[in-house]
Amino acid sequence: MDRRQVISTQAAPQPVGAYSQAIVAGGFLHTSGLGPHDPVTGRVAGRTIEEQTEQTMRNLASVLNAHGLDFSDVVRATVHLQHLNRDFDDFNAVYERHLTPPYPVRTTVGADLANVLLEIDMMAVLR
Repeated sequence: MDRRQVISTQAAPQPVGAYSQAIVAGGFLHTSGLGPHDPVTGRVAGRTIEEQTEQTMRNLASVLNAHGLDFSDVVRATVHLQHLNRDFDDFNAVYERHLTPPYPVRTTVGADLANVLLEIDMMAVLR
């Protein structure tokens, strides 16, 4: 018996490599790193960090919703920002609008990303 369950939804961008959108295992849902790609066109949605953060959060919400979860279930997030110092405050303002206290633990790092300004992965506790 496989202890992992793959979660997939057409409402979020499809994987372009050897990974799943999310996996349920050990009482948690673990998402892949998702970025600001439109799930229909596959193109990057938005040019600013605010626009790209909004799309990324919509993508993450879609993956969580595919297993009956939402942002209130998230316990951990890892955020990669292309321009950490420049974009942190504007990213954080958008991110914060989608979550409520107690906020998930979070690690935010600068990263060399391919044609996007951010990527986020999350871990949510199952209900």
